[in-house]
Amino acid sequence: MDFYELVRNRESIRNYDPAKPLEKDTLYRILEAGRLAPSAVNYQPWRFMVISSNEMLAKVRPCYPRSWFHDAPHILVVVGVANEAWVREKDGYNFLETDLTIALDHMILAAEYEGVGTCWVGAYDPDILRNALSLKKNEIVYSITPLGYPKEGFEKKGNKKRKEISEIVKFL
Repeated sequence: MDFYELVRNRESIRNYDPAKPLEKDTLYRILEAGRLAPSAVNYQPWRFMVISSNEMLAKVRPCYPRSWFHDAPHILVVVGVANEAWVREKDGYNFLETDLTIALDHMILAAEYEGVGTCWVGAYDPDILRNALSLKKNEIVYSITPLGYPKEGFEKKGNKKRKEISEIVKFL
């Protein structure tokens, strides 16, 4: 698949086959895309937690109460460590969110390439995740996405609504 076609085709999936977990090789290729993502000063202030066991899924799933989320056979949790991220001296800006955004985006695009559905979720309960994952105080849950194959017969909508390029780009 051409890269631009991949970007055009990727969309949030809210329809997962709970009986079809990812093959280990597929999962590792997706995670490798995140591992290889650039980060400020190459500090790599991230942890990628893949929740797949029934026991852990039962602890993590209550963080987001949508039925489609509960159908996914895996949940990827991206955790950042703020004191491991680069901080710009001039204004104190911590690049943690920037680094984690790039890593998760790489993994979401890799998942699309592999035919695996994702949906970037931000409306989760961080306290449930913090407790379920026994996170340290300096570990921050940044975002989560289900990982899974869509149910048989699922078809993408293919109707991305985006502003025109002339509305968002300024050539100077």
